[in-house]
Parts: sequence; C-alpha cells; structure tokens
Amino acid sequence: MTIKTEKTTEPAEEKAPEAVEPAEESDEVVDEVVDESDELDEEFAEDDADLAASAAGDGIGAGAAAVVSAGLGLAALTGTWVGKVSSERETLIGQIKAQGGTAAQQINEIYADAWHATALVNGVFAFLALIVAVLVLIRPQRPAWVRAVAVAGAVLGAIGMFLSAGMFFDLFLSLPTAP
Repeated sequence: MTIKTEKTTEPAEEKAPEAVEPAEESDEVVDEVVDESDELDEEFAEDDADLAASAAGDGIGAGAAAVVSAGLGLAALTGTWVGKVSSERETLIGQIKAQGGTAAQQINEIYADAWHATALVNGVFAFLALIVAVLVLIRPQRPAWVRAVAVAGAVLGAIGMFLSAGMFFDLFLSLPTAP
C-alpha cells in the first residue's frame, strides 16, 4: 500500500512557516515585556523595602529623639519645674541658715544658692539636649527634617549651656551687695 502525499504536504509546509513566524515574533515581544516588568518590579520592591525600613525603624526613633532634643533645649532656656523647685528649696534652706548672719551671708544663702541651683538644673537640661542632638546627627542616613530638628536641638542646647554657665559663674549679673 502506497499513499501519495505529495500535494497535501507541500501546501501545509508553505503555510506552516508563515504561521510560525508571527507567533515567534509575538513571543519575543511578550518575553521582553515580561523581562522589563520583572526588572521594574524588583526595583519597586527594593524601593518599597528601603522606604519601609527607614520609615518603620530609623525614621521614627530618630525623629522622636530630635524632637526630644529640641524640647530639652527649649526647657533649658526657659526653665523647668525642677529648676523652680530646686531654687525654692535652696531659698528656704538659705533663710533657715541666715537668720543670725550678716547681710552678705543672708544674700549669699538666700539668693546666690537659689540662683546657682537654677543655673545648674538648666545646664543639665541643656547638656542632655546637646547629647541627644549629637547622637541623632552622627547616625547616617537620616531624613532632612530629622537632621534639621536635631540641629535646632543642638543649637538650643549650646545656647542653654552658655547661658547656664554664665548664670552659675555670675558672668551676666552679679549678686547684690550689702551697703
């Protein structure tokens, strides 16, 4: 038995390459699009991971520390409740000690000790503000607003340290003297 397939196979072979070529071109285009979208997905995933890591871990803690630094610096300049209580305590102790003393002793016991106690407490707050701000600033890759607030805290802390030292050593105002 012999089967003749000459005419039926030739037209099929001619049509097959035409049908295969457009399919191969479209497969290449699809493969290129898929490759490009995979690259973009990887880039976006890396960006999202970096953003999530900086927002969740470093940004919140550093931002909070920067704000605390600025608050401590402001407290050092304006005074705190702790400073007021310390000053009042020293005033009371000075009044008790100076009841029989001279005028110079009374001034020193009542006013100088309270003044120096306030300066000391304000200086401690200024020093803490400066330390916290420096710790925030030495850490790498912080958002701009965190660095700006930390710099503000450092400046307020430095000014507070200067003013507290001036108060403690009576550089700006001297104690009143007895006539």
